[in-house]
Amino acid sequence: MDFGQVVGAIILILVVIFVVVAARRAIRIVPQAVALIVERLGRYQTTMYAGLHLLIPFVDRVRAGVDLREQVVPFPPQPVITSDNLVVSIDTVIYFQVTDPKSATYEIANYIQGIEQLTVTTLRNIIGSMDLEQTLTSRDQINGQLRGVLDEATGRWGIRVNRVELKAIDPPQSVQGAMEQQMRAERDRRAAILTAEGVKQSQILTAEGEKQSSILRAEGAAQAAILRAQGESRAILQVFDAIHRGDADPKLLAYQYLQMLPQIANGSSSKLWVVPAEFTAALGSITSAFGGGGGGDTPPAAPRGDGPSDAGAARERAPEMIEGLDIDLPETSLQDPAEALREARSQVDEATAEASTAGEHTGAPFNRSAEAGQAPPDEPIPPAAKPWSPHGE
Repeated sequence: MDFGQVVGAIILILVVIFVVVAARRAIRIVPQAVALIVERLGRYQTTMYAGLHLLIPFVDRVRAGVDLREQVVPFPPQPVITSDNLVVSIDTVIYFQVTDPKSATYEIANYIQGIEQLTVTTLRNIIGSMDLEQTLTSRDQINGQLRGVLDEATGRWGIRVNRVELKAIDPPQSVQGAMEQQMRAERDRRAAILTAEGVKQSQILTAEGEKQSSILRAEGAAQAAILRAQGESRAILQVFDAIHRGDADPKLLAYQYLQMLPQIANGSSSKLWVVPAEFTAALGSITSAFGGGGGGDTPPAAPRGDGPSDAGAARERAPEMIEGLDIDLPETSLQDPAEALREARSQVDEATAEASTAGEHTGAPFNRSAEAGQAPPDEPIPPAAKPWSPHGE
């Protein structure tokens, strides 16, 4: 192979390499959400978006590729001084998107660094006009002010700031301890207030319940007293009418008096039975009424018969004198006087025996003189018993 053929082969190879390189540089495929900045001979030529594009080899070149998606950039904590001279550490997060690739490429060298520095300076200006409490409770206000300032400053860079978030606000440790104590005291105060309110409501409800219960109990007692008084009134009226219908005389009253004596002596705790002074007068009234004598001091009983008398007139006028008595009472029948006298004497003997027994148990002998005054005149006085002695003599 001669020299000319070698040179021709070399040239052919070089042409093939040139064609391949030129074709590669001339054909560019741009992916979605990416923009390419193209310069021709060092000057801005065009912006290529997604798709197939042709360039002039060795004349046009791609200056930079710009991501058109929204980007999230966290910035490290920055120390910021509040208006009350406290240093707080604030972490920020910026959400931005490139809207103009040409401006983002030619208006600023590094837009991410520019956004970071602008965020720090703006944050210090905003926090410097607030105290610690406002800083901790005004996150939305700080985010809005910071976003407005950044969006206005980065607009000429072809960047739109969508959101600015304060990720963390960390006060000093001493301030954190004081804040924890304050919050604990506030919670204790609220708990004490709620407890006091609960106790107050409970006491009010309890007092209301006791008031209603007392009112209802008093009303019930009043109704019961009224009904009891009405019942006792009707019973008294009925007894009164029965006495007047039966035309009671002193003999009946003395008999009722004698019937009450055994009930007075009846009792498990009775050790001494006292005979009342009216006992002899009652016996005298009975014996004089039945012709027993010895009752000269007792006034004679009112005469009974078919003729008009005071008792009969009182009995006939009784229903008219009693107001409100509209009941029909049954006819009453009195016990035979002789039988009543025998029953009264037997009860008196039993009462006397019980009194003697009680006196012997207490060590005091029974006084026979008292028994002589209580016995009817037509009965003999029993012989006196020997005095009781503890030695049985």
